[in-house]
Amino acid sequence: MTASVTELRPGPDDVHVARLAAAAIALAVLEAGIPSPIPGIKPGLANIVTLYALVRHGWRVAAWVSMLRVFGGAILLGGFLSPGFALSLAGGVASLAVLAAAQYLPRRWFGVVSLSLLAAFAHIAGQLLLARLWLIPHDGLKHLVPLFVIAAWGFGLVNGLIAAHLLEDPP
Repeated sequence: MTASVTELRPGPDDVHVARLAAAAIALAVLEAGIPSPIPGIKPGLANIVTLYALVRHGWRVAAWVSMLRVFGGAILLGGFLSPGFALSLAGGVASLAVLAAAQYLPRRWFGVVSLSLLAAFAHIAGQLLLARLWLIPHDGLKHLVPLFVIAAWGFGLVNGLIAAHLLEDPP
């Protein structure tokens, strides 16, 4: 009896998605080393890569990059299946859902900065919803909403401006 070997060869699209995901994971790992004065508030640097992928390659590639970043970052940082992973996943899924709907908005009014802001607000909404339903089932969580909204606004704006700058250059 001879052993059967199946060989998978990645195509150019697979390699491209892997490179974008690797960049997003690297930014997520880098960001994990930045101390945060308020737990749960991070700049979301990896979202710049997701925005880049969204505009250059479409929602499907952006979804792959985002989810690979969530899973890969959690595995590398040792937080896979932790509450932090669940919050990251909830935020990522919520922002991808909003970006899926936002791709049908008129581009002349909704550029990459607008998409970044929508994704940032959806991300924090997904995280707060999961936190309220699972981790902190108490109405006191609502007192943190203004702080998280301000953070989403600021980081969403900055990340969107950085992504817009990166997208100005030819690919």
